[in-house]
Amino acid sequence: MNYQHLQHTWVDFGQRITAFIDQLGLENLSLYCDHAALRVNDNHMAQLLADEFSQHGKIISNNIINGRPILIIKLTEPLVIGAMHIQCVELPFPSDKAYPVEGWEHVELVFPSQAQTCQALAAELIEKVPQLADIIAGNSDIKVKQSSPKGDKERLANPTIAFKANGICVKVHPHDIQKIVESEQAC
Repeated sequence: MNYQHLQHTWVDFGQRITAFIDQLGLENLSLYCDHAALRVNDNHMAQLLADEFSQHGKIISNNIINGRPILIIKLTEPLVIGAMHIQCVELPFPSDKAYPVEGWEHVELVFPSQAQTCQALAAELIEKVPQLADIIAGNSDIKVKQSSPKGDKERLANPTIAFKANGICVKVHPHDIQKIVESEQAC
C-alpha cells in the first residue's frame, strides 16, 4: 500500500461512505467532513505513508493518543467526496490490534455542538435524526461505539460516536480536528 494506491481506492471508498451517510440519515444535516482516516498494521508502512503524505501536505499534529502516535496531515489539495472537501488525513501508527483491511477506514463529520459527553452528543443527534435512536441503542446491524479520545495536551472535549458497517465507519463529533490541534498547541 502506498499513496498512489490510496488515491486509486478513494473513489470507491467515497461512494461507500456517501451511501452509509445516507443510510444513517445524516445527509440532510449539512455536516462537513474534517478528516479521513487510514488503518495500517505495520510501523514501517505507517512511516512510508507519513513520508508520502508529507509531500502532499504538512503534518500539523504528531500526538500520542491511547498510547500510540497519531499524525494529522493537512493536505495541500483536499480529498473530495461529493460536495465534501476534506482537508486532513489521520494516520495512526499501529497498535496491538491488527485490522482485517488496511487503507481508508473512516471519515469524521463535524456536528457543531457544545456536548461534553457522548450521551449529550447522542441526544442531540437523535433530536435531529430520530431514526438514529434504534441504531445508537444497538437495535441494528450497524455497530456503534462511543468514545472520548483525548490527546496528551487536548483542551477541548470531543466526544465521538462511531457508526460501523461493512468494513467502513462514519464518526460524528462536535469539533473540527484542526481546532483540536490548535487547543493542543495553546498549552
